[in-house]
Parts: sequence; C-alpha cells; structure tokens
Amino acid sequence: MTDSVALIDYGSGNLRSAAKALERAVADGGLDARIIVTNDPDVVRSAARVVLPGVGAFADCKSGLDAVPGMVDALTERVIRQGAPFLGICVGMQLMAKAGVEHGVHPGLGWLDATVEALTPADPTLKIPHMGWNELIVKAPAHPVLAGIAPGTHTYYVHSYAMKVANPALVLAACDYASEFPAIVGRDNLVGMQFHPEKSQAAGLSIIGNFLRWRP
Repeated sequence: MTDSVALIDYGSGNLRSAAKALERAVADGGLDARIIVTNDPDVVRSAARVVLPGVGAFADCKSGLDAVPGMVDALTERVIRQGAPFLGICVGMQLMAKAGVEHGVHPGLGWLDATVEALTPADPTLKIPHMGWNELIVKAPAHPVLAGIAPGTHTYYVHSYAMKVANPALVLAACDYASEFPAIVGRDNLVGMQFHPEKSQAAGLSIIGNFLRWRP
C-alpha cells in the first residue's frame, strides 16, 4: 500500500525544495510513497507520515499554522494520539517546543519539553544568523533516522535560534557553533531537524530516506 506523506502548507515553509527532496528520496530509495503538499486537515488525518517545514520567525510560523482552520487539531490527532511518524524541519522542528522566545514569549505545539532561544556563541566573531555547512555530531547512532550517517557528515544550516531541551536524551545529534545546540531531536514517533535536509545534498537525502522508511 502506498504511503501518503503530508507536507504541510501553511505559508511558512520552503515547500518547493522540501517536496523535491522528498520525491527524490522516494525515487532513489525505490519507496512506495506519495508526497502530498497540503493545507487540508483531512489529508493530514489520513496521512501515513507528516512533514512540517518552517522558515522565518517562530511566532510568525505558529500564527500561520494556527490560521489554517483545523490544522493544529489534525496534527495533534494524527501525530500525537495516533502515532504517525513526524518530521519537523528548521522552524518546523522548533514549533515542537513548548515556547519560543523570539520577540517575546510565544507558545509552540508543546510536544517536547523544550524552549527555542537565541543562539549565543561564546566566540563574538561568529556571525548570527548561523549560515552554512557544519559537522553533525551524532549522539544516538542507533536511531533509524541516522542509519548510515558517517562521523564527520556535514549538513546545512540557516538560523538564529535553536532548541534548548530539558532532557538531553531528546538530542539525537548536535552541532557545535562555539557551543553545542541540538541539530536533531526526537522521541517516540517524533523527529525534528534544525538543519535543512532538503539543502544538505546526499547526506540530507539519506536522512530523509531514513525517515520515510522509519517504522517507530
């Protein structure tokens, strides 16, 4: 049976690149899956997997998601109550937190015990936003989403804020930009990536393929 993968369109995501990367991972992996770009909560409720992208400010992305009638309820039902595999990308990952503190305190989806706070590198010569390629420091090599990811693999980042988690066990991989921050977080059927796998070339496609195969 073909898996439907709902890529959420709420006006705040890099949809074209994300969709192309998902489709490429499906083709390269010979997977039986169909990528559906959607803002329809009913499509989300029937999807085998859900992907939430995000570009921009935390509050703007959360407002955009809230503005799609029924979408937050559909995500909660399908992902949290029913356990569909979920991937959050960049701000889509950040929205999994309890709150973001960019330009005030704003509530997230509350799926992870975490907040999203400004990057504050100890080295003042390091620029913010953090942009470019950095090494992925794997903390949980046994996690299926990280299968085959070699030490020293680099992924691509564009961000000024990062997640701060209450439980270090949620951090599946980290990035060091003067200090470490979570690059991949996850629990149960949830996984989020601060970097952009759709812009991370072969490594990103491999990680996306792992997510599409993942059966939590």
